[in-house]
Amino acid sequence: MRILLVEDHAELSRWIARALHDARLPVECVMNGADADALLHTQEYALVILDLTLPKMDGLDVLKRLRARGSKTPVLVLTARGGLHERVQGLNLGADDYLSKPFELAELEARVKALLRRSQGNEAVTQSCGALSFDTVSRMFTYGGEPLALTPREHAVLEALLTRAGRAVSKEKLFDEVFALDDDANLDAIEIYIHRLRKKLERAEQGRVVITTLRGLGYLLEAPETR
Repeated sequence: MRILLVEDHAELSRWIARALHDARLPVECVMNGADADALLHTQEYALVILDLTLPKMDGLDVLKRLRARGSKTPVLVLTARGGLHERVQGLNLGADDYLSKPFELAELEARVKALLRRSQGNEAVTQSCGALSFDTVSRMFTYGGEPLALTPREHAVLEALLTRAGRAVSKEKLFDEVFALDDDANLDAIEIYIHRLRKKLERAEQGRVVITTLRGLGYLLEAPETR
């Protein structure tokens, strides 16, 4: 369950993304409307946090094109354009909520979680692979019916793999989702978290889940017993 944050103010983007990561909400960041439009045309997201005043393509145009493609992805408009006309225009174009700058981080988090809950109303709230399950509402993992203790970054790596279970996920993609805000991290750090997760996933007697390395492709989460 990934969130796309579209915000051209680097410091604000970093601040929001770090808060979402701390809340165990994986977030991908882009800083212009054209990149956002390209990603939304090819990738699936649980929620979009969209600034309006963006380089290369205005946020309202991004929203308009998203809805024209038939996408129902929830969109939280985040902008300094606080006038009634702008709010009405954004909502009429298909925005699900609107938050004017400046704002309190607690309010942003509350609105994000409310939109995610609302969007999951008609969807399965549990994602599973073998004995591994993830409750998308409580955001807790269980393994073999027991809670699985994870650090925030282990949690982010495992969620990224589970949401693509049965498909290879590149090391670069995992790095972007887990370490996008850490300037000191390097690509090899992913291998550390993969090793830690493998150790924690070894204990299941039935429905065991494994993380397989596919040379040149990345990592694959699978349950061999279900093949």
